[in-house]
Parts: sequence; structure tokens; C-alpha cells
Amino acid sequence: MMTTKNLKKVAMALALAGSAAVPLAAQAQAQEGPWMVRVRALHLDSRNKDTTGLDLSINNRWIPELDISYFFTPNIAAELVLTYPQKQDLRAGGDHIGSLKHLPPTLLMQYHLTNFGDFKPYIGAGINFTRISNVHFSPAVKAALHPGLDNSSVGAAAQIGFDYKIAPNVYFNFDVKKVGLDTAVKSGTTKVGELKIDPWLIGVGIGYRF
Repeated sequence: MMTTKNLKKVAMALALAGSAAVPLAAQAQAQEGPWMVRVRALHLDSRNKDTTGLDLSINNRWIPELDISYFFTPNIAAELVLTYPQKQDLRAGGDHIGSLKHLPPTLLMQYHLTNFGDFKPYIGAGINFTRISNVHFSPAVKAALHPGLDNSSVGAAAQIGFDYKIAPNVYFNFDVKKVGLDTAVKSGTTKVGELKIDPWLIGVGIGYRF
């Protein structure tokens, strides 16, 4: 039979266990450090506005994306979006006339809302720098027009998305970005117009916070 003395010992043990659990829980929470890495499958949906009259466009496609985020505070973070050079078809009026590669690193500052539990929405804004390379045109187009494109583009970027915690340190991510991307189109050394790609980038992926 449990005596009053034994009851006091049990109560003291439970109190000690409870007080130990609090810092352990805080330590587990603290293990989610300021860094977050995400991998995404990203659909590039180009706007393709052309001022040359040739109805120039690039194709839409899925591309891989890696991003690295650093949280300065629970609400404020910087995100660097990376991929490797992506090859795109270049078309005029739907006809294939060549190809190009583009490397579009993007840097964004984000504000994260933290008062919805495991659901953590965010918005962001920043800058995109796109390097255009390996531009090739079909022999007939090259002979007739001597075409060329600028090799770089700088534009604004905007973002909205959310992370949803699915396991300790692991998050499902959905993200939408709008990026300003355009290039001058030339015939020889003469500028004849602009191709405004200005894509929507719609991605889903997994993030790890550490």
C-alpha cells in the first residue's frame, strides 16, 4: 500500500521528469537551425512577348531547382535559387529555328509567417540574373538574318509559397515565382527588338531545416 511518504516521492519524481522534458523539447526545437535547403521540380511557363514581328518564343518545360535559405530571424530569411544551365528550344511562329542555354540564379529576401503551426507561408522579392549561352540558329536562319541574342539579363523577381512540416526538420514546399527575363534580338550588330520571356516558375519540393 502506497503511503503518504511514497506519494510525495512519486510526485517529486514526476515534477523532476517534467522539468527535464521542457529543456529537452526546447533543445529539439533549437536543432532546427537557421539553414534550410530545398530541392524542387520546377515548371517554367514562359510569357514569350516578342517585339521583332517574328513571333519568337522558347518552350515550356520542367527543370530541377536547388535553393539555400538562411533565417536571420524566425520571420526574415534570404534565399538563393540555383540550377544548372538549362537548354531551351527557340522558335519563330511555332517553327524550331535554334536553341539556347540559360543559367538563372535568383536572390530573394523573404518574410515567413510563423503563427500557423506546421503551415508556414511566405512572400519574397529580389533580383534575377540570367546568363544566356550556347545560342545556335538553324543554317537557313543564320544565313538569312545573322541573328544574335544578348548574353545576360537582369530583372526583378517576386515569390509566394509555403512550407509544411511533415517530419522533424523536413518540410513539403510549394512555391511560385515571377521572374523578369528579357534579351535583345539582333541582326548582325543592329538591335531589331526584344524577346521578353518573363516566366512563371511553379515548383513543388522537399526542404530540410538544420
